[in-house]
Amino acid sequence: MLDAVVVGAGPNGLTAAVELARRGFSVAVFEARDTVGGGARTEELTLPGFRHDPCSAAHPLGVNSPAFRAMPLERYGLEWLHAPLPMAHPFPDGTAAVLSRSVAETAASLGPRDAGTYRRLVAPFTRRWDTLARDFMSLPLTALPRDPVTLARFGLVGLPPSTWLMRRFRDERAKALFSGLVAHVIAPLDGLATGAVGLVFALAAHARGWPVARGGSQSISDALTAYLKDLGGLVHTDYEVKRLDDLPPARAYVFDTSPAALARIAGLGRAYDRYRYGAGVFKIDYALDGPVPWTAEEPRRAGTVQVGASSQEIDAALRAASREGRAPDSPFLITVQPSVADPSRAPDGKHVFWAYGHVPNGWDGDLTDAVERQLERFAPGFRDRVLARATAGPPELAARNPNYIGGDIACGAASGLQLLLRPKLSLFPYSTPHPAIFICSAATPPGPGVHGMSGHNAAKAVWRRLRRFGPSGV
Repeated sequence: MLDAVVVGAGPNGLTAAVELARRGFSVAVFEARDTVGGGARTEELTLPGFRHDPCSAAHPLGVNSPAFRAMPLERYGLEWLHAPLPMAHPFPDGTAAVLSRSVAETAASLGPRDAGTYRRLVAPFTRRWDTLARDFMSLPLTALPRDPVTLARFGLVGLPPSTWLMRRFRDERAKALFSGLVAHVIAPLDGLATGAVGLVFALAAHARGWPVARGGSQSISDALTAYLKDLGGLVHTDYEVKRLDDLPPARAYVFDTSPAALARIAGLGRAYDRYRYGAGVFKIDYALDGPVPWTAEEPRRAGTVQVGASSQEIDAALRAASREGRAPDSPFLITVQPSVADPSRAPDGKHVFWAYGHVPNGWDGDLTDAVERQLERFAPGFRDRVLARATAGPPELAARNPNYIGGDIACGAASGLQLLLRPKLSLFPYSTPHPAIFICSAATPPGPGVHGMSGHNAAKAVWRRLRRFGPSGV
């Protein structure tokens, strides 16, 4: 009998398996696809030699993850590469605000009326970022806070809606940049704790940037897998699990799946019927004949570029997709240009580029024209650079990754109380109604992103069960 079986070889499932194997427990991972990765994969989606990330591409939470930083992943091929700027946010007038490693450079790009406000906003947390990140990403009760005072101060600033926090800013440049940061969780700006979301992304950039993984996001998953195998763990791919009986006997089962899939496979009935799935995305991967011709200079040097003319436009796009059930006319775009930092991702002189906009859950339309019209506003001539494109709306994304129900790449709506208490209202979100079954996907705190912390936190809940038995030695 194994100590633990993990279903799903995404970053959270692999991290949970590693954490258990590091402590001497016997672990096996079962993955339905023929390769590991989940939301951290790399494939040639367009033309030969162009290596694209079908989902996550830039990794501010990955490079800052306490779980990843505690592992020797660099020995297994993981190398973080940084563009000159972590992120830029262009405006229709040809200028741009930036999110830089430097707080001063970031503040200066927001204009003289908001520079001091931004510095005062982030200053209390930049000096204590590593401890704050560990405390914040370990919530709820998986570890006692190391710095409860800073965590409480962060909560006072971040728990209200981001619209409250943005009242501190006077000009649109700061409001638009911060709105874009919040929009990474695909939720309207007036939601609970959305201020914390924007702050986390900003602080992560100041601490260690928003890098890409050399060779693609697959490198993260491959490094975790190689480390797990060296620890004695087993990984089985091309193995679809439809019911619990498909798995070998184990003392604990850990699911890196959606709550709906967990309930279906494990026979948990209606345990997660109240769990809500959020807006989907429409994603396009591009093979380009050259760099994106941004009008502003700063986006040409940035790994990630947020595309939204104003905070009002960004909010309207999020509301259309999340609340009004329609695709926005001017979608807010999150774009990543990995080859700015990693030229190996494309043939010499060519580039890969990645963009997505928000659409209603399950939407089956084509957002390509709206996406490219938006890009042309800030990068005239963009279409002339396109050699090939691969589009994926909600149906295609859900087919590639069953965790993305209705195209929801966050594995559940990150809004309201569900942003903080997911997949249900509980201080022990990794446990399920069955004492031997646990969940570790992005449907659990701290939520979406390639950081492994949901798997790390879930592993602690599994340890508490396995400690009663001790490692099996199998």
